[in-house]
Amino acid sequence: MKKVIGRCVGETSLVQITFISKQMPQVGEYVCLKYDGKNVLGMIESLVRGSVSITSDIFDPSTIEKIRKIEGDDHYIRGSVGILGDLNHNLRIPRTPAPPGTEVLPASKSDLEKIFPRKNSLKLGSLISQEEVEVQVDLEKMFSRHLAIMAMTGAGKSNTVAVVIDGILKYNGCVVVFDMHSEYDIDFENGESKIIRPEINPLYMSFSEMKRLARIEGKAYLQERYFGEAYRMARKQAEEGVIPGNDFIQALRGILKGWASGQILFNNQDVSKEKQIVDVLNKIDDLERRYSSIINLSAGNILSRLEMGKANIIDMGSVDESAAEVIVSHILRNALQNNKKWLRSDPDEKMPLQHPVFFILEEAHILAPKNRNTQSKLWISRIAREGRKFGLGLCLVSQSPKSVDPDSLSQANNMIILRLVEPQDQRHVQTASENLSDDLLKQLPSLNIGEAVVLGLMTKIPALVKIDEHKNKKFGQDLAVIDIWGKTRQKKEETIKKQEENLKNLGGDY
Repeated sequence: MKKVIGRCVGETSLVQITFISKQMPQVGEYVCLKYDGKNVLGMIESLVRGSVSITSDIFDPSTIEKIRKIEGDDHYIRGSVGILGDLNHNLRIPRTPAPPGTEVLPASKSDLEKIFPRKNSLKLGSLISQEEVEVQVDLEKMFSRHLAIMAMTGAGKSNTVAVVIDGILKYNGCVVVFDMHSEYDIDFENGESKIIRPEINPLYMSFSEMKRLARIEGKAYLQERYFGEAYRMARKQAEEGVIPGNDFIQALRGILKGWASGQILFNNQDVSKEKQIVDVLNKIDDLERRYSSIINLSAGNILSRLEMGKANIIDMGSVDESAAEVIVSHILRNALQNNKKWLRSDPDEKMPLQHPVFFILEEAHILAPKNRNTQSKLWISRIAREGRKFGLGLCLVSQSPKSVDPDSLSQANNMIILRLVEPQDQRHVQTASENLSDDLLKQLPSLNIGEAVVLGLMTKIPALVKIDEHKNKKFGQDLAVIDIWGKTRQKKEETIKKQEENLKNLGGDY
C-alpha cells in the first residue's frame, strides 16, 4: 500500500489544491489524487514548513525555546499541487475538484513511465524527485514547435545542448550549430562533428548581406547606389567566370577605381569627382581587411555542405558580431528558400538541401536581440514562424533571456530552463511560456547545476529534470586561471634561472 503524503485542505479547484502533511516531500514530485473514479496526476509546486505554536507573533527567543522543549519538533508541512490531468483519460483536466480530505499519494513509476514517450523520443535525463524515471521528450514536437534552452552562465547550458544534439543524431538527423565560441568540436555518441568554415559565396549572397559587411549605412544613399551597382557588375563578372584570381573584392575595387579615375562611366555619367566613390573605396579596403576570409567564390553553396547524421558546426569563433549576423541570416534565408522549393517542386529537381534541418543558435541574445533590428533577427523570426511547415527546426540558446527578441522566443513552444537568478530573465521567460507557473518560476534560482524545468508540447507534463551529463567534458568549462598563473610564474622563473646560468658560463670562459 502506498504511503500517504498528505490530505487536501481548504477549498480545492480544478487546477490546484493545497495539502497538509507531517512528512516532507519534494518540490517537483508527482502525486496522485483518487476520487470519483478518477486518478488525477499533479505536481508539488511549493512547500512551506510551519508550527501552530511557534508563530510570527512571538518576539522572545527564550519563549520559542521553552515551546520547543515541550512540543519537540512538532510542525506541519503545507504544499500546493498543480493539477496535470486524469491518468485514466489521457491527462484531461477533471470536471470536478478533489473533495477536501482527499489523500495525496506519490505517483507510481509505472504511471510516470506511461507519460514520457518511448517512440521517436529524445532522452534528456531523469526526474529529480524519482531518479529511476527517465525523462523522454517527443522529438517530432520538439523539432516542429521549436525549442529554447535558457540558463545563467555555468548552469549546464552547453551540456544540455550536447545531450540534445546526441539525441537527434541517434535518428540520423541533420543538426546545424552556430558555434559562437568554437566549443562544439567534440565527440558525440551517435555521430561526429563536421566543422564548417564560415565561408560564403557572394553569388548566393543578398545585396543587404554584402552591404552589412561593407558597413554602408542605410542613410548613405549615394554610397549605397555606387556600391550596389559595383556589386551587380562584379556578380555578373563572377557568373561569367572573368574575375581574375577568383577575387570578388578585387573586382569590386577595380570597378570603383574605374569610376573614380574617370576611365569608366557610371550609367553614362562621369562621377570621378564624387567624394562618395572614395568613401566606398575606403570601405572596400576595410571589407577586405576584415572579411576576405569569409567571402570566397570557390566556396559553393554552403547548404550543400550540410550532412545528415552529423553535427554540422559553423565555427564562428573567429568572426565579429557583424559577420556572425550575416552568416546566420545567409544560411537561414537560403535554407528557407531552398526547402520551400524542395517540398513544392519536382522531386527529381536537384536542390542543395533535400532534408529537414535543426538549427541551434548559441548566443541568441546577440543574433536575435530584443532592442535592435538585425538581418539575423529577421530570418530567425521567419524560421520561428514558418520553419515547421518546411522541415526547419530552431533552438534558441541564451544566458540572457531578457535580451532575446520576445517574438522569436514566444514561437519556441518547448523550453528547457536551467538555473535563472535574475528576476527580469525569469519574467521574460514566463511571458514567453504560458506553461511556466509562478510556483515553478520560484524554483529557478534554487536549481543545481544540470537541473532544469522542462515544459512545452514535447512533454505531456512539466518536469523537474536532472539533465544527463554528456560524456565529453571539454566544452563550456571555465579556465583554471590559478593553475595558468602558477605555470606562467614557474616558466618565468625557469627562464631567469637559465639566463643566470648562461651568464655564469660566459663569465667562466674569460
